[in-house]
Amino acid sequence: MFSPVTGKSVIVTGGSKGIGRGIAKVFAREGANVAIASRGEEAGKVASDEISSACGGTAYHVPCDVSDWESVKSMAETVAARSGGIDVLCANAGAFPQTKIVDMEPSEWDQVLATNLKSAFLCVKACIPFFERAGKGRVVLTSSITGPVTGFPGWSHYGASKSGQLGFLKTAAMELSRYGTTINAVMPGNIYTEGLQDLGEDYLKTMAASIPLKRLGDVEDIGHAALFFASDEASYITGQQIVVDGGQIIPESLEAIDEI
Repeated sequence: MFSPVTGKSVIVTGGSKGIGRGIAKVFAREGANVAIASRGEEAGKVASDEISSACGGTAYHVPCDVSDWESVKSMAETVAARSGGIDVLCANAGAFPQTKIVDMEPSEWDQVLATNLKSAFLCVKACIPFFERAGKGRVVLTSSITGPVTGFPGWSHYGASKSGQLGFLKTAAMELSRYGTTINAVMPGNIYTEGLQDLGEDYLKTMAASIPLKRLGDVEDIGHAALFFASDEASYITGQQIVVDGGQIIPESLEAIDEI
């Protein structure tokens, strides 16, 4: 049985929907004080109210543009003032518009890297003073199998940002160690979210068929992995990543799936 996170101050960026919402829900259910940081105030408030009601924990919304330093710094200060510090940062915010390189405007590339990669740096930087004050902390990045392990047409910018997170992770693990803080990453495969719904039923069926466990993941599957990295029991794990994909990256061909 893992040590409880009851009463701990947790930030989940991009927590108003998708994987972020699943992470927020898992932590709130375990009794943490969860700050959902997102740009959409209405969506953030709806998510925090629903999570608080359903889980019996505490979730609240803090407006934040994760690609803007002043906004991120203000968000961290607001959370620390309200919850007495910051114990866990789940840097989850991400965007994944699907555009092939030939059609992509440079501005779209910049926007995706700012939302997915630059934001991880900004959020970690903003939380360091509070980790230093407490003498400990936990950071969990939401990376992906797309980029570090696999590729998919239209997601060159997304894949680059997710690979970049893992590069950031290694050096950050060394630099954060002086504050007693660990940093690790969860690498989701195909998780059933609002974003995947938009790709259509045929895509969902095809992807599920290519996964050994024969289903897409649930957002809470990622939340549980993040909860482990945030636990006391994971205190000696840092600079690492864990793939949560139902075995998606294992088969070497579709024929291998047919043999299951």
